[in-house]
Amino acid sequence: MEKRWLVKPVADRSIIDQFPELNNIIVQLLFNRGLTSQAAIDDFLNPSYDDHSHSPFLFSDMEQAVGRIFAAIRQKEKIMIYGDYDADGVCASAILFSTLKAFGADVDIYIPFRDTEGYGLNQKVVKRIINQGFQLLITVDCGIANKEEIEILNQGGVAVIVTDHHQEPPTLPQALAIINPMVKNSGYPFPFLSGAGVAFKLCQALAISQEQLDFPVKLPAGFEKWLMDLVAIATIGDIMPLIGENRVLVKYGLIVLNQTRRPGLQKLIEATNGSAKIDSQYVGWRIVPRLNAAGRINHASVAFDLLTTDSVSVAAKLVDILEKNNKDRQNLTDKILREADKQVIEQVEKNKILWTVGDDWPTGILGLVAGRLCDRHHRPVLAVSRQQEATKKGGKYVGSGRSISVFDITAALKKNDHLLERYGGHSQACGFSVSGQDNFLKFQDSLSQLANQAITKEDLKSIVDIDADINLEEVNWNLVGELEKFAPFGEGNLSPLFLIRQLNIEQLYPVGNDGQHLKVIVSQNGSPAKHKLIGFSFGDWCAKLKVGDKIDIVFELGVNEWNGNRELQLKLMDLRLSS
Repeated sequence: MEKRWLVKPVADRSIIDQFPELNNIIVQLLFNRGLTSQAAIDDFLNPSYDDHSHSPFLFSDMEQAVGRIFAAIRQKEKIMIYGDYDADGVCASAILFSTLKAFGADVDIYIPFRDTEGYGLNQKVVKRIINQGFQLLITVDCGIANKEEIEILNQGGVAVIVTDHHQEPPTLPQALAIINPMVKNSGYPFPFLSGAGVAFKLCQALAISQEQLDFPVKLPAGFEKWLMDLVAIATIGDIMPLIGENRVLVKYGLIVLNQTRRPGLQKLIEATNGSAKIDSQYVGWRIVPRLNAAGRINHASVAFDLLTTDSVSVAAKLVDILEKNNKDRQNLTDKILREADKQVIEQVEKNKILWTVGDDWPTGILGLVAGRLCDRHHRPVLAVSRQQEATKKGGKYVGSGRSISVFDITAALKKNDHLLERYGGHSQACGFSVSGQDNFLKFQDSLSQLANQAITKEDLKSIVDIDADINLEEVNWNLVGELEKFAPFGEGNLSPLFLIRQLNIEQLYPVGNDGQHLKVIVSQNGSPAKHKLIGFSFGDWCAKLKVGDKIDIVFELGVNEWNGNRELQLKLMDLRLSS
């Protein structure tokens, strides 16, 4: 699929002249992010934990939640944390569990099975929790859409505190307290916290309040800051925008992660090439998939136990299990993806939203499959498992969706609330279940109509957003040093992409197994300066290019480190022959 290259508008000279001490490229990158005042630039380049974090008590229900939790601990009530099975949910569960344990609480954890119980509270489990004598239930990374289940808990004498970050449903549950920045009247100024970020704010409030309430068992000074490694992992893993408070939480969370006290994370880092720099990319590519693999393949308790164990030997065994789970997940994803792509390839020419349905596909793989197909075809994709054991009841369809920026897929689900058994998610990712084939076909038709109305043909063209058009001579170590101040990179603060035109190919050759990658040496305008390009999965270009050709490239600038050596790395994102 040919991509459209869109270079962002060039900053006006008057803006560039305001900051003579900054490289012009850096001013352009700041301008692209809407940062044109000295104060805004200082805040972005030098985020401060103390100055740029919000008080947890801005949540309108926070004082009520804190008071009820302390009362439960004092009265030795049984507390249940109800979590979720992805990296965000597992980290959120570990954050709250370890905090309540440190206070001496009688606390237990429940994380549902993805395949058999699905996301969020379910009625069988909440009835069991009532029968087991729990008096307080706290959800993490779920609960906002569980009105009926929370009503059952209320009737059973169990108080409920919801901590969540998913979109507000048409009707809120009647919980004792709701801590969710996405809820209209939450009172919190930053809406993009992860589930673990919300759990962290609750723990932060408990730490602050322990002095005021003269609580007998106190957290040690700085306890909550050692939770930030998990906040960083969850925020990156749940693809939350790394702007505002999230930028602060991830920046300092990565500092904590690099010196984490958790044996589980120490062993996981050792097993995933611990010599690499532990930054947002490392977390997203190496840590998060392994934590997610536990819940996708078996049960997320393995990931939770890894994050909470104090034993190095136990941690090593759990890492081995996660490594196996991750390999099984990769193999299963590849198998289902091949089946799914055969279905959607026939729809691409005529449909603006793609559907792929398989009998008893593992639900833990559906989001990965939908995400890969969405990236490949640049359309919203719904991957659905038709569950055969429910056939006698008319069939059950469990699905996961991924979308492009112009189509809010969870808002579309909300418009079909009457057809869905349950649902939740964000603007570009969702999960849902539908009972009965008739309901599913109506849902499929309705969602397709919404997509057809909202998405234009232009929207279906994959776009490469380019930050700046530069010259090869501007690529140097000084620029790399300035770019490092923009980290951490991720959703909402992507690593900058640069365009260089009219590069002359000096050398090129395939690299990697079967020559699937491309390495090119280039120069520009007869300058003796040369740079090396690496194009992962660009190996097929070797047959299309030759020495002496001129190319235009879009690339990401970074550093390649090996055996104590460092070199500038221009990582190809796209290329074409110069016109």
